[in-house]
Amino acid sequence: MGTDDKVENKTEELKGKAKEGVGRATDDENLEAQGRNDQAKSSLKQAGEKVKDAFKS
Repeated sequence: MGTDDKVENKTEELKGKAKEGVGRATDDENLEAQGRNDQAKSSLKQAGEKVKDAFKS
């Protein structure tokens, strides 16, 4: 897993957490759901990168 990929995935995760928090604070269920979705996508990407790394070793 490249450093750039790690940073990009972590950034996406943090943006998702921020969206979820803002959505929760403003009672915007759509924004909150978008935030959770962004976090899930980031987690899947990170898992995929870890699998690739395992096969490289």
